[in-house]
Amino acid sequence: MSIEARLAELGITLPEAAAPVGAYVPWVIENGLVILSGQITMRDGAPQYLGKLGQDIDIETGQAAARLCAINLLSQLKVACGGDLDRVRQVVRLGGFVNCIPEFTAHAQVVNGASEVMVEVFGDKGRHARAAVGCSSLPLGVSVEVEGLFAID
Repeated sequence: MSIEARLAELGITLPEAAAPVGAYVPWVIENGLVILSGQITMRDGAPQYLGKLGQDIDIETGQAAARLCAINLLSQLKVACGGDLDRVRQVVRLGGFVNCIPEFTAHAQVVNGASEVMVEVFGDKGRHARAAVGCSSLPLGVSVEVEGLFAID
C-alpha cells in the first residue's frame, strides 16, 4: 500500500507545509538523510495547544499536540521528497520538546503522540530512536515541538 493510500485510510490529510518563521530552512538533505526542522502545533496558520504540560494541558491533550506536530513533519517531509513519501526508507529519529512545569516528568508519554503517527503511517519503517525533553518555553507559547531525521531513497 502506498503511503498516500495509508494516510487516506488513517484519515490523515497533510496540510500545506509551513514556511519557516526564522533564519533557517525547513529541511536539509544530506547523504540520503532528510533533517527536518522542528514543527510546532500550527493548524491553518494559527498555533494550537498553547500552554504548559502539568499546568494548562493534560497528558492526553499533549499527545494530541505531538500528533499534530508529527503531521506537520510529514508535510515538510513530503515536500523534501518531491511529493513522494514512498521514498522514505526509515524514520531514523524524532526529537520531542515539551513545554512544561519543572515538576512534570511524563515527557515520553506526550511525545508518544508523534511516535505513534510514524508507526501508523510507515509501519515497521516508522520505528525510530527518540529524545523527549522538557523545556521552560517554546515558540508562540505552544506546548510541543517535534523535529525529525528520515532516511530516503
